[in-house]
Amino acid sequence: MAMPHDTAISDVVDLRPAPPARRDVSRPQDSVGDRRRLNILYVSHMPASPPRFGAQARMHGLMTQLARRHDLTAVMLVDDAFDIDECQQAMQSYCRDVVLVRNPDGGDGLGKRLLQLRSLVSVNSFDRLRVARPELQQVLDRVLRATRFDIVNLEFPYLGQFDFRQAPAGERPPRLIVDSHEIAYDLARQFAATGASVGRRLYAGANWRKLRREELTIYGAADGVYLCSTDDEKRLHDDLPNTCTAVIPNAADIEFYQPRSTDPAPDGRTIVYFGLLSTVPNIDAVIHFVQDIWPRIADAHPDARCKIIGGRPPPSLLELAGPRIELTGFVPDLRPHLASAAAIVVPLRLGGGTRLKIVEAMAMGKAIVSTSLGAEGIEAMAGRDMLIENEPAAFADAVNRLLAEPSLAARIGSAARQVAVDKYAWSAAAQALESFYREILETTPS
Repeated sequence: MAMPHDTAISDVVDLRPAPPARRDVSRPQDSVGDRRRLNILYVSHMPASPPRFGAQARMHGLMTQLARRHDLTAVMLVDDAFDIDECQQAMQSYCRDVVLVRNPDGGDGLGKRLLQLRSLVSVNSFDRLRVARPELQQVLDRVLRATRFDIVNLEFPYLGQFDFRQAPAGERPPRLIVDSHEIAYDLARQFAATGASVGRRLYAGANWRKLRREELTIYGAADGVYLCSTDDEKRLHDDLPNTCTAVIPNAADIEFYQPRSTDPAPDGRTIVYFGLLSTVPNIDAVIHFVQDIWPRIADAHPDARCKIIGGRPPPSLLELAGPRIELTGFVPDLRPHLASAAAIVVPLRLGGGTRLKIVEAMAMGKAIVSTSLGAEGIEAMAGRDMLIENEPAAFADAVNRLLAEPSLAARIGSAARQVAVDKYAWSAAAQALESFYREILETTPS
């Protein structure tokens, strides 16, 4: 079926043409002996750039590195939390073409609550209903039928109902590869077991089962799935043992996130937590830290202060602010805040994948205290590269040690920086992903 005229969807789709792909000397060109450039379509329910939180940082980091050697096109949903013009401009700096489709159901507020109620009587999960935009399929039809892609890279499983296996007449359809970021249904199952109220637990209990069916269906239909950690890879193989997988860890821009002489020195008293504060794992972590861990730190160090950095904090977190607990909201540059911190805390009790906040803090040379879950998937040695504690008293004691011994904090931070440089640069992660793409292209049947 032909794509409707652009004017039919101009109210929801940004159809301005992207500038020609850059071909300057900073971008390596394939020589005769090199493998050919790949043509890759990235599809997501959120824009990749500019990166403001973990999921975006993963997409942005991998895509900008891949764009040095391959041709990228992006088709992505954008809800009201993002500035569509800012996103378009940022992504056009490394993509050949960018099409952003507005998603009015992606925000918070009353609309979200009504959609959650609707999902109770639907066979589909709330996560799928929230991104079910017919306009997106229209755009995909147009893009896929006009250009032959080697790979469609789908971010997250939520858009799995769309048709990606299309190509111009007579051409071979692209391979479909999914970046899971986390095993979403396992995370939703954790919410069902730990929800703050009976109603939330019942809702999550119904939703995660739908999400599991949808997620496993798209993973099973894909040619390959890449995950953030070996733990998540094992979780997926427990349900789908024959899935072709690879582990592509989260990483950091180690040139951007690094100690700088212009940054403030550690102040010896500020403890920092950072992340997108609208997500359930981060909300739970902040409340747990402030209620169960912080009082032990505050008693031992009367001059200590807690700084919580991140956008979209709900009322339950805003209520925690006080003389020694600051919620900054979104900050345009994390680096000065991390540099001046005495320690970074990651008291996560829920979640999956690997935490970008940890690798970014490591790249900044900061001492980190994390739970085992928070540090899951990170190849760091406890006691040398970071401190890991799960019980509130032990977690507080570890933070108190760093406050009392600045030399220990500096030593752990230096070791963490070296781990980040050696193992968690986006360039290395992108090379591993390119190898996975080529493996899929070479081994899956036409």
